[in-house]
Amino acid sequence: MFTGIVEEMGMVSEITRNGNNSYIRIQAEKVLSDVHIGDSIAVNGVCLTVTRHDGNIFQADVMNETLNRSSLGSLKRGSKVNLERAMSAEGRFGGHIVSGHIDGTGTITNIKNDGIAVWYTVSAKPEIMRYTVEKGSIAIDGISLTVARVSENSFSVSIIPHTAEKTVLSLKKIGDIVNLENDIIAKYVEKLVNIPQKKKGVTLELLAEKGFM
Repeated sequence: MFTGIVEEMGMVSEITRNGNNSYIRIQAEKVLSDVHIGDSIAVNGVCLTVTRHDGNIFQADVMNETLNRSSLGSLKRGSKVNLERAMSAEGRFGGHIVSGHIDGTGTITNIKNDGIAVWYTVSAKPEIMRYTVEKGSIAIDGISLTVARVSENSFSVSIIPHTAEKTVLSLKKIGDIVNLENDIIAKYVEKLVNIPQKKKGVTLELLAEKGFM
Protein backbone atom coordinates (compact mmCIF):
# COMPACT_ATOMS: atom_id res chain seq x y z
CA MET A 1 0.00 0.00 0.00
CA PHE A 2 1.12 3.54 -0.75
CA THR A 3 -0.01 6.97 0.42
CA GLY A 4 0.56 9.07 -2.69
CA ILE A 5 3.26 11.16 -1.02
CA VAL A 6 6.09 11.06 -3.57
CA GLU A 7 9.50 10.56 -1.97
CA GLU A 8 11.70 11.57 -4.88
CA MET A 9 11.99 11.86 -8.62
CA GLY A 10 14.00 9.14 -10.30
CA MET A 11 15.28 8.88 -13.86
CA VAL A 12 14.82 6.05 -16.33
CA SER A 13 18.23 4.69 -17.28
CA GLU A 14 16.91 1.92 -19.51
CA ILE A 15 13.58 0.52 -20.64
CA THR A 16 13.33 -2.63 -22.71
CA ARG A 17 10.09 -3.86 -24.24
CA ASN A 18 10.70 -7.32 -25.61
CA GLY A 19 7.77 -9.68 -25.19
CA ASN A 20 8.34 -11.81 -22.10
CA ASN A 21 11.55 -9.96 -21.26
CA SER A 22 10.33 -6.43 -20.63
CA TYR A 23 11.89 -4.44 -17.82
CA ILE A 24 12.69 -0.94 -16.65
CA ARG A 25 15.80 0.31 -14.86
CA ILE A 26 15.55 3.46 -12.78
CA GLN A 27 18.20 5.62 -11.15
CA ALA A 28 17.26 6.76 -7.66
CA GLU A 29 18.67 7.54 -4.23
CA LYS A 30 16.26 7.80 -1.30
CA VAL A 31 14.00 4.86 -2.18
CA LEU A 32 17.06 2.61 -2.47
CA SER A 33 18.39 3.36 1.02
CA ASP A 34 16.87 0.14 2.41
CA VAL A 35 15.78 -1.71 -0.73
CA HIS A 36 15.52 -5.50 -0.97
CA ILE A 37 14.66 -7.85 -3.81
CA GLY A 38 10.89 -8.23 -3.86
CA ASP A 39 10.14 -4.79 -2.43
CA SER A 40 7.37 -2.73 -4.00
CA ILE A 41 8.06 0.73 -5.41
CA ALA A 42 5.41 2.87 -7.09
CA VAL A 43 6.69 4.33 -10.37
CA ASN A 44 4.39 7.12 -11.56
CA GLY A 45 1.74 5.43 -9.45
CA VAL A 46 2.26 1.93 -10.83
CA CYS A 47 3.27 -0.68 -8.25
CA LEU A 48 6.39 -2.51 -9.47
CA THR A 49 8.48 -5.20 -7.81
CA VAL A 50 12.24 -4.76 -7.46
CA THR A 51 13.96 -7.70 -9.18
CA ARG A 52 17.54 -6.35 -9.15
CA HIS A 53 19.38 -3.43 -7.64
CA ASP A 54 22.94 -2.23 -7.95
CA GLY A 55 24.23 0.96 -6.41
CA ASN A 56 21.78 3.70 -7.29
CA ILE A 57 19.77 1.75 -9.90
CA PHE A 58 16.95 -0.73 -9.45
CA GLN A 59 15.28 -2.93 -12.04
CA ALA A 60 11.67 -4.10 -12.26
CA ASP A 61 10.09 -6.50 -14.70
CA VAL A 62 7.12 -4.97 -16.50
CA MET A 63 4.28 -7.05 -17.96
CA ASN A 64 2.80 -6.15 -21.35
CA GLU A 65 -0.52 -5.54 -19.57
CA THR A 66 1.13 -2.86 -17.44
CA LEU A 67 2.81 -1.20 -20.42
CA ASN A 68 -0.43 -1.21 -22.41
CA ARG A 69 -2.71 0.10 -19.66
CA SER A 70 -0.45 2.77 -18.19
CA SER A 71 1.81 5.58 -19.35
CA LEU A 72 4.93 3.55 -18.56
CA GLY A 73 5.01 2.36 -22.16
CA SER A 74 5.72 5.92 -23.31
CA LEU A 75 8.74 6.38 -21.04
CA LYS A 76 12.22 6.53 -22.53
CA ARG A 77 15.77 6.84 -21.32
CA GLY A 78 16.14 10.05 -19.36
CA SER A 79 12.44 10.35 -18.44
CA LYS A 80 11.78 11.58 -14.89
CA VAL A 81 9.40 9.51 -12.75
CA ASN A 82 7.72 9.81 -9.35
CA LEU A 83 8.89 7.22 -6.82
CA GLU A 84 7.40 6.04 -3.53
CA ARG A 85 8.24 3.02 -1.41
CA ALA A 86 5.43 0.92 0.05
CA MET A 87 4.19 2.39 3.31
CA SER A 88 5.92 1.12 6.44
CA ALA A 89 3.91 0.25 9.55
CA GLU A 90 5.45 3.12 11.51
CA GLY A 91 5.08 5.68 8.74
CA ARG A 92 2.80 8.71 8.71
CA PHE A 93 -0.30 8.41 6.54
CA GLY A 94 0.04 11.76 4.78
CA GLY A 95 -2.06 11.15 1.66
CA HIS A 96 -4.79 8.56 1.06
CA ILE A 97 -4.95 4.83 0.41
CA VAL A 98 -3.16 4.19 -2.90
CA SER A 99 -2.84 0.59 -4.11
CA GLY A 100 -0.52 1.20 -7.06
CA HIS A 101 -3.01 -0.59 -9.33
CA ILE A 102 -4.06 2.19 -11.66
CA ASP A 103 -7.59 2.37 -13.06
CA GLY A 104 -6.60 3.93 -16.37
CA THR A 105 -5.03 6.99 -17.92
CA GLY A 106 -6.13 10.55 -18.52
CA THR A 107 -4.98 13.44 -20.72
CA ILE A 108 -3.94 16.87 -19.47
CA THR A 109 -6.15 19.36 -21.32
CA ASN A 110 -5.32 22.62 -19.55
CA ILE A 111 -2.64 24.10 -17.29
CA LYS A 112 -3.24 27.49 -15.65
CA ASN A 113 -1.27 29.54 -13.12
CA ASP A 114 -3.22 30.90 -10.15
CA GLY A 115 -0.96 32.90 -7.85
CA ILE A 116 1.50 30.44 -6.31
CA ALA A 117 -0.66 27.50 -7.35
CA VAL A 118 -1.04 25.76 -10.70
CA TRP A 119 -4.31 24.25 -11.95
CA TYR A 120 -4.25 21.06 -14.02
CA THR A 121 -7.33 19.84 -15.85
CA VAL A 122 -7.40 16.17 -16.83
CA SER A 123 -9.91 14.50 -19.15
CA ALA A 124 -10.79 10.90 -18.37
CA LYS A 125 -13.15 8.13 -19.40
CA PRO A 126 -16.51 7.54 -17.68
CA GLU A 127 -15.16 4.59 -15.70
CA ILE A 128 -12.73 7.02 -14.02
CA MET A 129 -15.13 9.95 -13.68
CA ARG A 130 -17.83 7.90 -11.93
CA TYR A 131 -15.63 7.71 -8.82
CA THR A 132 -14.26 11.27 -9.05
CA VAL A 133 -15.95 13.73 -6.69
CA GLU A 134 -15.21 17.31 -5.67
CA LYS A 135 -13.00 17.43 -2.55
CA GLY A 136 -12.34 13.72 -2.92
CA SER A 137 -8.95 12.11 -3.50
CA ILE A 138 -7.32 10.88 -6.69
CA ALA A 139 -3.79 9.74 -7.51
CA ILE A 140 -2.20 11.29 -10.62
CA ASP A 141 1.06 9.54 -11.55
CA GLY A 142 1.08 8.30 -7.96
CA ILE A 143 0.60 11.75 -6.38
CA SER A 144 -2.18 12.00 -3.80
CA LEU A 145 -4.22 15.05 -4.81
CA THR A 146 -7.55 16.63 -3.89
CA VAL A 147 -10.10 17.06 -6.66
CA ALA A 148 -11.03 20.74 -6.79
CA ARG A 149 -13.51 20.75 -9.69
CA VAL A 150 -15.44 18.12 -11.63
CA SER A 151 -17.23 18.24 -14.97
CA GLU A 152 -18.85 15.49 -17.00
CA ASN A 153 -15.64 14.24 -18.62
CA SER A 154 -12.81 15.97 -16.75
CA PHE A 155 -11.60 17.09 -13.35
CA SER A 156 -9.18 19.71 -12.05
CA VAL A 157 -6.62 19.82 -9.26
CA SER A 158 -4.64 22.73 -7.86
CA ILE A 159 -1.08 22.03 -6.74
CA ILE A 160 1.20 24.00 -4.45
CA PRO A 161 4.84 24.88 -5.27
CA HIS A 162 6.17 22.05 -3.07
CA THR A 163 4.25 19.44 -5.08
CA ALA A 164 5.46 20.96 -8.34
CA GLU A 165 9.06 20.96 -7.14
CA LYS A 166 9.11 17.40 -5.82
CA THR A 167 7.15 15.58 -8.56
CA VAL A 168 7.08 15.20 -12.33
CA LEU A 169 3.74 16.98 -12.60
CA SER A 170 5.56 20.28 -13.16
CA LEU A 171 7.24 18.73 -16.24
CA LYS A 172 3.93 17.78 -17.85
CA LYS A 173 2.48 19.62 -20.84
CA ILE A 174 -0.98 19.85 -22.38
CA GLY A 175 -1.64 16.60 -24.22
CA ASP A 176 0.51 14.46 -21.94
CA ILE A 177 -0.89 11.17 -20.64
CA VAL A 178 -0.99 10.53 -16.88
CA ASN A 179 -1.79 7.45 -14.78
CA LEU A 180 -4.95 7.68 -12.67
CA GLU A 181 -6.08 5.71 -9.64
CA ASN A 182 -9.43 6.41 -8.02
CA ASP A 183 -10.01 6.32 -4.27
CA ILE A 184 -10.47 2.62 -3.53
CA ILE A 185 -13.03 3.34 -0.80
CA ALA A 186 -15.52 4.60 -3.41
CA LYS A 187 -15.22 1.34 -5.34
CA TYR A 188 -15.76 -0.77 -2.23
CA VAL A 189 -18.82 1.27 -1.22
CA GLU A 190 -20.33 0.87 -4.68
CA LYS A 191 -19.74 -2.89 -4.56
CA LEU A 192 -21.36 -3.21 -1.14
CA VAL A 193 -24.35 -1.05 -2.00
CA ASN A 194 -25.05 -3.14 -5.10
CA ILE A 195 -25.07 -6.50 -3.29
CA PRO A 196 -28.56 -8.02 -3.74
CA GLN A 197 -30.88 -7.58 -0.76
CA LYS A 198 -31.16 -11.32 -0.19
CA LYS A 199 -27.43 -11.39 0.60
CA LYS A 200 -27.95 -8.82 3.35
CA GLY A 201 -25.39 -6.42 1.95
CA VAL A 202 -24.96 -2.74 2.75
CA THR A 203 -27.88 -0.80 1.29
CA LEU A 204 -28.78 2.88 1.07
CA GLU A 205 -31.57 2.19 3.55
CA LEU A 206 -29.16 0.56 6.00
CA LEU A 207 -26.70 3.46 5.69
CA ALA A 208 -29.51 5.93 6.37
CA GLU A 209 -30.72 3.86 9.32
CA LYS A 210 -27.25 3.92 10.86
CA GLY A 211 -26.90 7.68 10.41
CA PHE A 212 -24.45 7.75 7.47
CA MET A 213 -26.76 9.68 5.17
